[in-house]
Amino acid sequence: MIRSMTAYARKDVNASWGHAAWELRSVNQRYLETYIRLPEQLRSLEPIIREKLRSRLTRGKVECNLRFELDLANQHQELFLNKELAKQLLQAANWIRDEASTGEVNVVDVLRWPGVMSAKEQDLDIISQEILASLEIAINDFIEVREREGNALELLIIQRLEGITQEVIKIRNWMPEILQWQKDKLHAKLDEAKIELESNRLEQELILLAQRIDVAEELDRLSTHVKETYSILKKNEAVGRRLDFMMQEFNRESNTIASKSINADVTASAIELKVLIEQMREQIQNIE
Repeated sequence: MIRSMTAYARKDVNASWGHAAWELRSVNQRYLETYIRLPEQLRSLEPIIREKLRSRLTRGKVECNLRFELDLANQHQELFLNKELAKQLLQAANWIRDEASTGEVNVVDVLRWPGVMSAKEQDLDIISQEILASLEIAINDFIEVREREGNALELLIIQRLEGITQEVIKIRNWMPEILQWQKDKLHAKLDEAKIELESNRLEQELILLAQRIDVAEELDRLSTHVKETYSILKKNEAVGRRLDFMMQEFNRESNTIASKSINADVTASAIELKVLIEQMREQIQNIE
């Protein structure tokens, strides 16, 4: 299954304790890089979250954000007030107000300060379990988006593979005519120069000439690369690196064909091959 490295997913959780929302987004990256942002109360979940992401994803720069709000109205009996911290914050806020001779102290802002209000440890454990369960759903949705994007990329790659196959067929059909044309051209030059070569020598020259311009091996390898790429696309694993390697092999053969070309049609096909390969390579840069 082909997966794109570009995706976005969001999962909201509404419960008696409040509201939470997961946001997952990713872009291209050679390796897997995870960036996790959590509220202070749930910072201890970071290793668990990182492991969940690494067990499901292999490549991409992935950002994982959690928005978390407790419903203070419903949780007032279950919340713990850090009175000492609240007192220090109030004293600091009042001092700043007196020094500035302006403004007012907002008590709600003091309550929102990290560590002032917190749920009991047991309650946070329950909340954490619910939040982690919702993360699994978010990751599933995230991967589903990656797979949909991957299906579209696969179709584009298959179109280019079909184009490469057509160019290979065209060059194969042209080669006998090109070889014959080159032989006739050599004979004409010898006749024009009134040079007579022994039959063995002439045969050797023709063989060397044919070897210099023959691209049968390169065409065979291109056909093999096309088949191998189709096989890679069917693998049920991350295949981005394999496909990227195949593009290097495609480029090598197309460059050789272009360097051996003595015919405008073959040159045009070699250029078209390079265009198709580059278009595939651009798409493959986005595959996991």
